[in-house]
Amino acid sequence: MNGRVLHVVGTRPNFVKAAPVVAALRAAGCDQVLVHTGQHYDERMSDIFFRQLGLPRPDTDLGVGSGSQARQTAELLIALEGELIARDPALVIVYGDVNSTLAAALVAAKLGIPLAHVEAGLRSFDMAMPEEVNRRLVDQLAELLFATSPEAIGHLAREGVPADRIHLVGNPMIDTLLTHVDRFDPAAARTSHALPERYGVVTLHRPANVDDPEAVRAAVHALTEAARLIDLAVPLHPRGRAALGAAGLADAPGIHILDPLGYVEFMSLVRGAAAVITDSGGVQEETTVLNVPCLTLRTTTERPVTVTHGTNRLVAPTELVPALRKILDTTTHPPTEGPPLWDGHAGPRIARTITRWLDHHG
Repeated sequence: MNGRVLHVVGTRPNFVKAAPVVAALRAAGCDQVLVHTGQHYDERMSDIFFRQLGLPRPDTDLGVGSGSQARQTAELLIALEGELIARDPALVIVYGDVNSTLAAALVAAKLGIPLAHVEAGLRSFDMAMPEEVNRRLVDQLAELLFATSPEAIGHLAREGVPADRIHLVGNPMIDTLLTHVDRFDPAAARTSHALPERYGVVTLHRPANVDDPEAVRAAVHALTEAARLIDLAVPLHPRGRAALGAAGLADAPGIHILDPLGYVEFMSLVRGAAAVITDSGGVQEETTVLNVPCLTLRTTTERPVTVTHGTNRLVAPTELVPALRKILDTTTHPPTEGPPLWDGHAGPRIARTITRWLDHHG
């Protein structure tokens, strides 16, 4: 095997997806570089994840931070260009659909460096979502496309991606979950945050929910009404904290506002929840494997397998309370099997494909 691989990560979901891939490539003796763009720069959204997930310290932290979509992407392009030129990798590996993912893909393409995309082929078909723009563009630039679910292969085929570039490998985010599941302690998390025996968890950060004032008011009203049914723990992402707070979320009875949590702490809360309300793609997947009912405050999802699996439902703010009441009043029977290949071995499958590719191209 010849050649260096360079991983680009920037946000919490990237870290969770990258951890099993980095570990599997390390076991294979691969020369690796880990670049953290700093898109998530809060210690509770970044540094703690490296410690808890066993990721090596980044070789470089670009410290880009927040900004508008255009400004952040532009700064990422400039910073990553210098890093890729200096490191001279044989392959760049990107994860998910955030701005760090798109910027790294564009820089690699301009420099003629092959690209691998972990979590390829997901589609919400909502081009108003910045993430949908990112994932579509990245998939057109990638040499190796690693799909987490069968429908992703169909999306890529319809977009003209050659079949020999596409690999169904399963979901590395679930590798991380299954590796650490014995560390998830709902009782300790509940006690730590003074929550009752039965509670829900809320995460909101998508622009559609936290940037538009009307959408923020609708979400806060729905959550306020939902908290009449069950106490809600709300770890607030830095994105949206001010808007949701200004709309009165913190003042509602039954709402427990929390600071951002580390991976183990957050997943401990999720594991013990009666229901989760979210707009996160990753949380939809994590609740599916943990068999925790999930209500997604979105009109579309790029993870339809979570809906067909029966653990997730898309709801508008006006539908939230009835949907939550139904969950709380119903005894659920978890599915007997998870989605295909969500078995904890996606990282090794990805590593095997990459090492074979490096043997021929590195």
